[in-house]
Amino acid sequence: MAEARIRLHGLTRTFDGGVGVRGVDLDVGAGEIHALVGLNGAGKSTLMRLLLGMLRQDSGTVRLDGRPLGSAPWSRLGHLIETPLAYGELTGRANLMLAARLHGVPASAAAPMVQRVLTELNLHPYAAIRARRMSLGNRQRLGLAAALQHDPDIIVLDEPTNALDPAGVISLREALVRRAAAGAGVLVSSHHLDEVARVADRITVINAGRTIGTLNPHGVDIEREFFALVRSDDERTAA
Repeated sequence: MAEARIRLHGLTRTFDGGVGVRGVDLDVGAGEIHALVGLNGAGKSTLMRLLLGMLRQDSGTVRLDGRPLGSAPWSRLGHLIETPLAYGELTGRANLMLAARLHGVPASAAAPMVQRVLTELNLHPYAAIRARRMSLGNRQRLGLAAALQHDPDIIVLDEPTNALDPAGVISLREALVRRAAAGAGVLVSSHHLDEVARVADRITVINAGRTIGTLNPHGVDIEREFFALVRSDDERTAA
């Protein structure tokens, strides 16, 4: 069996008050889009921060492309967690060029790569606009472009459709499907069940820091199934 792009085992991190993630097992295969869904505060962002090394786990392991977190292939990873990182005084194009170089892309390859992603995510009109003058939606698209432009093998996106207009959502959806088809492993969190169902190969539900079940992306009424899972888990915990 091929090594998963992402593999989490027993991942645990607790904070004051007990909020965090508890004993999470999760994997994302090459060529797979795996969606993580849950209500606000369920632990989605915490889990993603742990697997990216932004937070340190209390216990459990993280392996990226078969390697422990300390020796992970960071140049082959693209991520966007919550707020997109963009330098306000730099233009859209300059931000993308900088992100390319930070991912180890040679200068000779960076310019055509940036040109490609500007087209892919419909950012050409904002290439010469400073990031601080962009709308929230266009800053989000800029952050996604920076995460995806180098065609990473591992993609981790937290609520990536936030602030996107319908055209931006469609562009992102197509970009993720293309990269998964090329062999990337994609982990994406969302509370928009109808949207992730359009692209996900698997959907895992997280509640109160624990994975509590899965949903069929092709199910007839996955929203009802989702709330039934969460309600059942809440009742079981309360009992």
